Amino acid sequence: MISNISKRYARAFFEIAKEGKQIESYYNELNQFSSLVSGNKSLKDFLANPVFDQASKKGAVDDIISKMKLTGMTVSFLRLLVDKKRIDILEDIVVCYRQLMDETLKKVRVSVKTAFPLSNELKSYIISNLEKTLGKQVDMTVEEDSTLLGGVVIGVGDTLYDGSIKNQLNNMRNLLGEAR
Repeated sequence: MISNISKRYARAFFEIAKEGKQIESYYNELNQFSSLVSGNKSLKDFLANPVFDQASKKGAVDDIISKMKLTGMTVSFLRLLVDKKRIDILEDIVVCYRQLMDETLKKVRVSVKTAFPLSNELKSYIISNLEKTLGKQVDMTVEEDSTLLGGVVIGVGDTLYDGSIKNQLNNMRNLLGEAR
């Protein structure tokens, strides 16, 4: 569950990005830094541990920043998070920022699970139909899941559209069980 503090920081940084018309580039930078930290368990634990002093954390963050190509605004934001002892909630901030960005840009992230690889034509067909239905630009990720037997399962936010053969067989099994 994401805290209100994460939402406030995300909204503040998002508003700055919006003013400068840098919504996506600031997100990419923030996400890049967050991915680097979350990918290194010892660094993540170090930044989250209150035992270590702020100067050491700031030094570590500055070392990472110096090796990355980040804008001044993103650098300032990351340093602010260290100063305010909030660098440990960076992943949540990135999630909230992405939600704000998607709302503003009228984008929706969709996950598709399928038992077989999708052709480019089928991907385009799914995307175009989802865009018509949802009225938003679709950013789709596809994952293969051989347990589905066939069909597709589409996840849009909290909604799941299950058109898999596995689900249809389960439904038939339940109906037959009730008929006895």
